[in-house]
Parts: sequence; C-alpha cells; structure tokens
Amino acid sequence: MIRDELKKQFIRELTAFEKFYFLNRAREAILINRYPVSEDLFYYCYFLTMKERIRKAEPDRGNGLLRFIIAEGLKEIEEEIRYYKERLEANRLPEPDRKAESFLEYFSID
Repeated sequence: MIRDELKKQFIRELTAFEKFYFLNRAREAILINRYPVSEDLFYYCYFLTMKERIRKAEPDRGNGLLRFIIAEGLKEIEEEIRYYKERLEANRLPEPDRKAESFLEYFSID
C-alpha cells in the first residue's frame, strides 16, 4: 500500500491540526474526486497541507525578504500540487477507491 517511511513522515512532521487537514483533503480526494489510493495521493495531500501551513503562518507584510522567501516557497509547493493532481487526474477512477477506508485508517492511527 503506502511505504512506512511516509507514515513516519506524516507523524513526525505534521501537527495535530495538519494531520486532521491532511485526512480531510485525502477523504475528499478519494470520495469526491475519485483519485486512487497511492503515494501520489499522499504527496498531493501533503503539499496541500504544507500550503495551508504557509498560509496560516504568513507574517506581517512588513519584511520584504521574508515575504519573498514565502512567495517562492509557495510557488514551489503549488507546482508540486499541480504535478500530483495531474498524475491523479490521469488515473481517476469511475467510483471511489475501495482502499479508501484502509488508507484513512492507516494515517489516523499513530
């Protein structure tokens, strides 16, 4: 299914709110968009979560260098999101993946 390193990354790098956000994006991607359960799905949700992290942590608009760094980082994250979304769209399923619950459960348990 999904490599154990990805679950370790999920546990190590994400806060409780970000885990919740990730799982909600994954559920939506599987059930509504009918994306297959895969590592591409993991990375798609991961980068969506990173984008949300940056959006929430956006500092005051005063520091030009920091704004530039954030904007460049956001641009790279959006490119990754686009890349994984295209890959997922190419393999879109006619109905939600039957492995959806096991994928969501796998990441719900620490």
